[in-house]
Amino acid sequence: MKRPDLVLVDGSSYLYRAFHALPPLTAPDGRPTGALYGVVSMLRKLVADHGPEHVAVVFDAKGPTFRNELYAEYKATRPPMPDDLRVQVEPLLEVVRAMGLPLLQISGVEADDVIGTLTQQAVAKGMTVLVSTGDKDIAQLVQPGVTLINTMNNSVMDEDGVVKKFGVRPDQVIDYLALVGDSSDNIPGVPGVGPKTAVKWLTEHGTLDAIMAKADDFGGKIGERLRESLAHLPLSRQLATIKCDVELDYGPADLKPITPDTAALRDWFEQLGFRTWLEQLGDRGQRAAPTGAAPHPSSDIGSGPLAAKDDASAVPADYECILDERTFEAWMAALEKAELFAFDTETTSLDYSRAEIVGVSFCITPGKAAYVPLAHRYSDAPAQLNRDQALARLKPLLENPDRAKVGQHLKYDANVLANHGIQLRGIAHDTMLQSYILDSTQRHDMDSLATRILGVETIHYEDVAGKGAKQICFDQVRIDDATRYAAEDADITLRLHQAQWQPLSKDERLRDLYLGIEMPLVPVLAKIEQHGVLIDADMLFTQGHELEERMREVEAEAHKEAGGEFNVSSPKQLQEILFEKQGLPVKRKTPTGQPSTAEDVLAELADEYPLPRLILEYRGLAKLKSTYTDKLPTMINPRTGRVHTSYHQAVAATGRLSSSDPNLQNIPIRTPEGRRIRQAFVAPDGMCLIAADYSQIELRIMAHLSGDEGLLSAFAANADIHQATAAEVFEIPLDSVNADQRRSAKAINFGLIYGMSAFGLARQLSISRSAAATYVEKYFERYPGVKVFMDTTKAQAREQGYVETVFGRRLYLHDIKARNPNVRQYAERTAINAPMQGTAADIIKRAMIDLDRWLVESDSPCRMIMQVHDELVFEAPVDTAEQLQEDICTRMSAAAELAVPLLVEAKTGKNWDEAH
Repeated sequence: MKRPDLVLVDGSSYLYRAFHALPPLTAPDGRPTGALYGVVSMLRKLVADHGPEHVAVVFDAKGPTFRNELYAEYKATRPPMPDDLRVQVEPLLEVVRAMGLPLLQISGVEADDVIGTLTQQAVAKGMTVLVSTGDKDIAQLVQPGVTLINTMNNSVMDEDGVVKKFGVRPDQVIDYLALVGDSSDNIPGVPGVGPKTAVKWLTEHGTLDAIMAKADDFGGKIGERLRESLAHLPLSRQLATIKCDVELDYGPADLKPITPDTAALRDWFEQLGFRTWLEQLGDRGQRAAPTGAAPHPSSDIGSGPLAAKDDASAVPADYECILDERTFEAWMAALEKAELFAFDTETTSLDYSRAEIVGVSFCITPGKAAYVPLAHRYSDAPAQLNRDQALARLKPLLENPDRAKVGQHLKYDANVLANHGIQLRGIAHDTMLQSYILDSTQRHDMDSLATRILGVETIHYEDVAGKGAKQICFDQVRIDDATRYAAEDADITLRLHQAQWQPLSKDERLRDLYLGIEMPLVPVLAKIEQHGVLIDADMLFTQGHELEERMREVEAEAHKEAGGEFNVSSPKQLQEILFEKQGLPVKRKTPTGQPSTAEDVLAELADEYPLPRLILEYRGLAKLKSTYTDKLPTMINPRTGRVHTSYHQAVAATGRLSSSDPNLQNIPIRTPEGRRIRQAFVAPDGMCLIAADYSQIELRIMAHLSGDEGLLSAFAANADIHQATAAEVFEIPLDSVNADQRRSAKAINFGLIYGMSAFGLARQLSISRSAAATYVEKYFERYPGVKVFMDTTKAQAREQGYVETVFGRRLYLHDIKARNPNVRQYAERTAINAPMQGTAADIIKRAMIDLDRWLVESDSPCRMIMQVHDELVFEAPVDTAEQLQEDICTRMSAAAELAVPLLVEAKTGKNWDEAH
């Protein structure tokens, strides 16, 4: 890239991006330094790469800007700057000044406006400008002579780059931003209009003004939303427009770097623990090193989480394609000696139960990786190693528990290898799970991790295999493209491990959670998935016909109740009948102002009106038919004769496992139809199913966490907790509690641990809000420890930004200080429930690990085949089922030591319904 005349740095953009994207780093005195290090590292690299004659680093000034005067809600939903970031701002500004770089902060405007003004002034003088930013809004400044660079991933954006990224020209970016809105800045757009629609409209009409002028021509819901947004779109455009006429006391030519203040830099680097940069400054009195000098990887920074980010783009990629035995054996020799290596498979399918290996990749040292193609089958593909022979050579290495492996989502690779007769052992680390333990609220896929942690834009699968209907199978990808993609996967995996393991290993509770629960669970889940579940397809086929018949009956009843035929699956027709024809009360409206027919709205109406009840029944039957009776038989694997689900460890933020393809955790248990579907989950001849379920585990965890004497006493006495609560709340003897009172108490018990308000309780029990408020008040009077726990938990969440389970699992609550009360209250409810739900998840995971170890050591033919929330399902020999059931309950009860006993209930049966 030609040296630019002026370099402008959006310091505020990088400050936030470095803080949110990178793992934590601390100074010797314990203060956070991660964001500071990231920004300074970026500045040093930028100066070293471009050596600008004119440069400025621009930050937002404190206080409101002119946009707040235009729109009081501008950025109103943004939480305040986190304390860990706030304490880094002033030291960062001082370091920038000491580096000799001009630093700008202008009151009343944002950094973007200062950058925009200087950019336009420079262009007017014939200067070329390079703007270093990660902010999409600044794309509107791109023009001949003005280029953007994102130093965090080294991407450069000129006019063609803007079109490629956004789909619109730079001069259309402002209109694009006005249409899609900006949730982070609280700029309203057109509801329902995303990037694709905005690009389509601007491509067809050119400008926002033209779109607004033709608003009446836009049909459907999206046209209605456009017309409803006409009043605020001009304001949205004004808020999105960078101000390019800010009054400044200097121009681009005045912005020149000065000699760094070596003494000041030395003091700061000593305080902050940046030893490599300190060494580069030399002894006192020596001349300072150039401000752009890159840090040396051997320092303490180089071994920390942020150093991987700083070094990420600098590590040269040396990727090798292995097509001959000699090279393969050389790599094998290195792998057999390595203390740890990254490993990945490329396959024919995302469905592990049907996937075959196309190739494998390895990495021992960051930047140096290899790909072994084994089954690429396009017409002119070169000769490759024999897959069976290569896998046979790899088998001892991959099955050796003493040869440590790291991967990204290694459970998938383990399952695919099992298809080829290889049992992967020595699974030491998984970068997906490391990310999940560090912050479960983030994305954990490799591409996202590489961008967020390493600042690297990886090759995406679509880049080598295509998209949509034109996407090819990996065995059709050309080997040179496959090598770059697959070897990069192994390389990035190793680098992610090095970056994430450093902060993870330093936190004892997080390390124990990762090494003691999540990692040992990987092979356990892999075994469950590989074994699969036996289902009776003929029974499901019969049930499907019965569901279809019942749906026709319900539909006929609905038509009769409505006074005529209509499409029961059409929300529009349902709106007309319920709210216009029948005049039912409107409980909630959609974003477009139409009466809502959502399930919770219909459920509320169903208490009083028959038609909503019928619609709900129809929807429930239709979902069971499409999701289970019709689909499950098609998912039987022809090789095993079983259905194989996928369990996900890194999806639910609370730590719970989830299930997909098929989702076995969502089959209704409370309806006869749902229970009948469970009857189709069967045991083979000579076997039976054992279902073991933790009883009221979250309430027991609440008793443990709150230490409330009333709850502790009730559980210690093995009392019916709902009956005991009813007796306390209604102030009656225990033996006088009737069924309705117990039902109300159950709603209170479970409602409160999910943060339910008196309003929500009133709706659920169909009572007045005042009566519900009285119930809640009496509950807290009788169980004061629960109220103290809830209040304390919310306060701790606000103070530290997260809550923890009994075992140290963290759930970060980014909205706990949100200005929007609805958003904040949701975060508070989550804060109360997450420790209980997360602890329950940890307990059943510990039980699964222990049970698997016990079954293996005892060489039992019993197999764990399903995990459904608080329940485990086993396939066991009929003749030993009774003893196995007792042993399973004993071990599950011992999975954690709480202040109250863990009660496990279990049954056996020929099918899942009988065993529940």
